[in-house]
Formats: sequence, C-alpha cells, structure tokens
Amino acid sequence: MPPLATRPAEARTAGAGSWRTLGRHQIGALAATAVDFGVMIALVQAAGMSPAAATAIGATLGGITNFMLGRAWVFRSHSGPVGGQAIRYALVSAAGAAWNALGEHVLADRVHVQYVLARALVSIAVSLCWSFPMHREFVFQEGKAT
Repeated sequence: MPPLATRPAEARTAGAGSWRTLGRHQIGALAATAVDFGVMIALVQAAGMSPAAATAIGATLGGITNFMLGRAWVFRSHSGPVGGQAIRYALVSAAGAAWNALGEHVLADRVHVQYVLARALVSIAVSLCWSFPMHREFVFQEGKAT
C-alpha cells in the first residue's frame, strides 16, 4: 500500500499561525475596545453626548491603541517605515469607525437595543468581518515588513 500523502510542514503550521494571529488580534482588539468603550461611556454619561457621536470618538482613540498593538505585537510588522502602515491603518480605521457608528445608530437608535450592548455586538462583527482581514491583508501584510 502506498504511503499516505502528507502536507509539507509549512502548510501544516500556516493554519496554526493564522489562528494565533487571529487570537493576538482579538486580544489587541479587547485592549483597544476597553479604551474605546471607556471613552464612549464617559462621553455619554458625563458629557451628555449622543451614543453615535461618542462611538466615533471612542473608536478613534481605540484605533490608535489598536494600531500600536497591531504593528508591534499582533502582526509583528514593526520594521521599516511606519508612514505607509499608518496611512493604510487610518483608512481602514476610518471605515471601521463609520461601520461602528452606523451599526450603533441602527441598533441603538432604530431598533432600541441598549447602547452598550449594541456597541458590543457591532464591535464584534466589525472586528471579525472588517478589521482583521483588512489589517492582515492590507495594513500590516502579515509576514512582510513594510
């Protein structure tokens, strides 16, 4: 009987590396989200700002936190010039902030989901469906120094 075909070592570990990177991305996202939500809640509760506007400000500050973690730890893409990454990150982050604000508006203002719960649901969806793929493939280009 012929031996079973096996995948090369690189192929076997590539999937595991992607899962590890996703795990680091989610941990970084949690840290950035703590900044994001803290600012959002403080602006709504203490300053009387609308949840959608406070979401945009919180997402911006959380984005700065996320960029620093993404470059240094999540994607380990800290060699080379930071400028190109920062521009790409700003574009992706601005779109992410818009997705978050739109989602917050729809769920909190139109569907009447409590604003913090709405923000959590939208944040998870945006992180998995927008931020992680765009950071990996466009901003930090996993495995490549930019």
